[in-house]
Amino acid sequence: MKSEEPAPPNLQRPRSRRAHTAVLDAALELFSERGIEGASIDSIAALSGVSKATIYKHWPDKKALCLEALGRVHGLDREPPPFDSGDLRQDFIDFLEHKPPAELSRLRDKLMPHLIAYAARDREFGRMWRAYVTEPGRRQAIELMERGIALGYFPPTLDKTLGLALLIGPMMYQHIFQDTTPLPADLAAGVATAFWRAFAIAGPDSRRKKNKT
Repeated sequence: MKSEEPAPPNLQRPRSRRAHTAVLDAALELFSERGIEGASIDSIAALSGVSKATIYKHWPDKKALCLEALGRVHGLDREPPPFDSGDLRQDFIDFLEHKPPAELSRLRDKLMPHLIAYAARDREFGRMWRAYVTEPGRRQAIELMERGIALGYFPPTLDKTLGLALLIGPMMYQHIFQDTTPLPADLAAGVATAFWRAFAIAGPDSRRKKNKT
């Protein structure tokens, strides 16, 4: 029986877009200042100027509101780049270099320690958060690997789970230790090159030659 993953919050704008945005803005500010547990729906309603009744029409509970706020600071409410330039290796690099919206970095940096602490205390929320935030990138990485298989760069037996770890692991390392550990400026290109060396059965040049024969 297939296990059920938590459904991502509905990011479609409701009729009251202004109220929806005001609540998200207030929630982000309060979550980043007070933490998830320290910011109540009452305080979010007061800061946003939106009634509690209206807030509960948009989100079933504070956890759902928190997930959408988290998605917003990570840019999950925006259309993701296609990463389809015609050069697959460059697409891997562009994918690895892709970052959340720069204009939300202040809130994101303030919010993350609170979210990590809250997720450690509430394991169910932590599972939902990880699934929601990491799933879009996971899908994109798998699509890139599958495109490489279809083009003949990688074998059909490519272990995608291992591939995900090799692609995303170094970028997570960079995210966690960038302030304390010197890292190469071209880390994404190095990771893409290492991935290619580990799995490729044909490089871009040899593939082009094969297509001409």
